Amino acid sequence: MKIGIACGGTGGHLFPGLATAEVLRERGHEITLWLGGKDIEKKAVAGWSGSVITVHARGLPSRPGVKYFSAFWLFWKAFWQCRRAMRLRPPDVLLAMGGYASVAPVMAAVSLSIPIVLHEANVIPGKANRFLSRWANVFALGFQETANYIRHPNMIYTGIPLRKMGVENTPTDWNVLQPGVFTILAMGGSRGARKLNEIAARAVINIHASGKAVQIIHLTGAEDENSVRKTYLAAGVPHLVFAFLQNMDQAFPRTSLAVCRAGGSTCAELAKYGIPALLIPYPHAASNHQLANARSCAKTGAADLIEEKHLTPQWLMDYISALMADHDRLERMKNAAWQRADRDAAGALADLVLKTGKD
Repeated sequence: MKIGIACGGTGGHLFPGLATAEVLRERGHEITLWLGGKDIEKKAVAGWSGSVITVHARGLPSRPGVKYFSAFWLFWKAFWQCRRAMRLRPPDVLLAMGGYASVAPVMAAVSLSIPIVLHEANVIPGKANRFLSRWANVFALGFQETANYIRHPNMIYTGIPLRKMGVENTPTDWNVLQPGVFTILAMGGSRGARKLNEIAARAVINIHASGKAVQIIHLTGAEDENSVRKTYLAAGVPHLVFAFLQNMDQAFPRTSLAVCRAGGSTCAELAKYGIPALLIPYPHAASNHQLANARSCAKTGAADLIEEKHLTPQWLMDYISALMADHDRLERMKNAAWQRADRDAAGALADLVLKTGKD
């Protein structure tokens, strides 16, 4: 079967799409990725040997203006590019993972009567998926609660497919981290987060200065990597600092507590590895969807939640210090996280795509 997967844009769309693509390809199907031309895509698909079509488009601004008409013109060009490509080599079914980069491929598929599966990886669906849902044959859910935020006659829960961890870009001496020492994993998403980086670093340094044994794996984004590393070096805190880490399967098993954002894929990965977490939702996410994701995790006991506007170095220091001394609570959080894990979301979504393509 020929299958198109539109998963361009951010890591939250890209990695679940790639995970599903790998499953489908292993089953012998021909996969074409439809991407949006972002830098993160180049790194993520470096090992992909299948077909890739790049569609240059961008999201529409909320208000009309010069940028609005420019974006609309780019979308119109992208639509015709997708339609020409699909007419030449039509997929039997198109899987779209949401985001603006999915819009042109989906609309082209609609115009050619190609079946469509939409996948939503957040509790609250994004604008693109809300708009595209009227044409989808089936709407796949990453969170059960999403059914409360979208109307569709054919909604099926699959969970969030998780990426296969890649090989390290540069060799890392993981022995810098000592076994048995409380290890924090701090990460602000694929582009990092300056405020979160600064607060997390200050809190960990203060905990270390108080005499408690602590170490950190910190994913900072490219802009803050060097400054954060220098800060830990000056304070004598055992650390590993990365702009971006491909092989997270090295970091997750070493983690005692994650301090991080609440993207859909992040929540799913924390569950898979049974990692207690303090979730700090990105405050500018569309429809505040990360807050809804975090609440979904917190209500099960797998995570705690604080909004960024309330976060301070002193609060974070006190929170981490209290958890370090409460082994029973950490164990309860770990078990609750494991209970949330989807064992084979990529396989479930692949099954749904194949069924839709055959119907």
